[in-house]
Amino acid sequence: MRTVIAVIAAGFMIATPVLADTSVPASKSEMVLSFAPVVKTTAPAVVNVYASSKVVADDDQGVMADPFFRRFFGDDGSFGRPRERVQNSLGSGVIVDASGLIVTNNHVVQGGTDIRVVLADKREFEAKLLLTDERTDLAVLKINVPDEKLPALKLGDSDALEVGDLVLAIGNPFGVGQTVTSGIVSALARTQVGITDYQFFIQTDAAINPGNSGGALVNMAGQLIGINTAIFSKTGGSIGIGFAIPANMVRTVVQSAENGTAVKRPWLGVELQDVTQDIADSVGLARPEGTLIVSLHPDSPLAKAGLKRGDVVLALEGKPIENSRELGYRAATSAIGSKVIVEYQRGGKSIETSAIMMAAPETVPRDVTLFAGKSPFTGAVLANLSPAVADELDLPAESTGVGIMAIKDGPAQRFFRKGDVVLEVNGTKITDVKTLGEVLDQTDGLWQIAINRGGRVLKLAVGG
Repeated sequence: MRTVIAVIAAGFMIATPVLADTSVPASKSEMVLSFAPVVKTTAPAVVNVYASSKVVADDDQGVMADPFFRRFFGDDGSFGRPRERVQNSLGSGVIVDASGLIVTNNHVVQGGTDIRVVLADKREFEAKLLLTDERTDLAVLKINVPDEKLPALKLGDSDALEVGDLVLAIGNPFGVGQTVTSGIVSALARTQVGITDYQFFIQTDAAINPGNSGGALVNMAGQLIGINTAIFSKTGGSIGIGFAIPANMVRTVVQSAENGTAVKRPWLGVELQDVTQDIADSVGLARPEGTLIVSLHPDSPLAKAGLKRGDVVLALEGKPIENSRELGYRAATSAIGSKVIVEYQRGGKSIETSAIMMAAPETVPRDVTLFAGKSPFTGAVLANLSPAVADELDLPAESTGVGIMAIKDGPAQRFFRKGDVVLEVNGTKITDVKTLGEVLDQTDGLWQIAINRGGRVLKLAVGG
């Protein structure tokens, strides 16, 4: 058998050579010969992104945390003093406009004070951060290249993708340099990934590795149909399960950056529940589909369109809805002020109506406050809850009171998380930021605190 293989191989090697056709394939059948034509038109628009940030490294760790060794070496502040060090991150990005507009992942540039972009031709430019959107894990950069139009990728329609479509992933894995991998769309509408607030990912088996974050997922027409964002892996390397943010979501973030505004998305103002088989049987559905409305805010556009608690939303703009995450994504990629067709079921009947997409309203002033002084809240940023603030914190639309927007430093890091809602302090119901401040000013040394975290009420007793 080895001899036969060798003869066949030798015969192949001496066969008359056939010149490769480097023209763009004219049909799908010709495309299987090589991805080179697609790569040539798309790879120049994929860049490397380097972000540097200063972080504080606390030397008061390990041996030097022991008071004995601190006395031995001298406790004069020279040991255990926090030091600044530079932390670098590496990722990829995609030029989406010839003027130098670049999309990447937020986690690639988050906290970066010095962001640089290296083009495919190895030229390097300082980048300006135009917009970050933590909820989608996207960021938009801008580089200035005078008197030159840069190669850019056109955003495709990610809703047109089908499982089995061929795709290419382009990026800079492990910092080895620009790399292209091929695969297919393995699945669509992945909603249980746990990466961003708007979970609706394209899954692909095209190899995606560390450093590919922010890179391009392109179709065979050379269009950008996703931004590579994450992988499922137990080793840190690709095992064929990668996830990309759909281009239709990317488009909304890019448009906001071009307009010079923060990202504002339509608000539904509803609490939803996925439909199980039991729910499907109870409402007369043939199978589990859609999402059940558990509650509606009075100002919800769905409430204004006539939907009620107990209705099951089946489709938005003709696109089937399988779960609550999918409805959130479909709404988020609609334009504020646009009229959308909502299909829902009530009492065993399918009904269609139209709803006007709107931004979440600011029903009360935010009064955003960074708390200082001596209390468990020191270092926390709090704000009065309105539908807009609740939406930003991914809280139920009808949430009221005071929510924690961020935690900077200080004691608050030990007790609270972003998204916690402060209910009560020392027996006083907390209705707004002002009330919380007044209660803390009157307290010295002992705090009895009740908060709502993810629907659970937690009680803390903190001594001064």
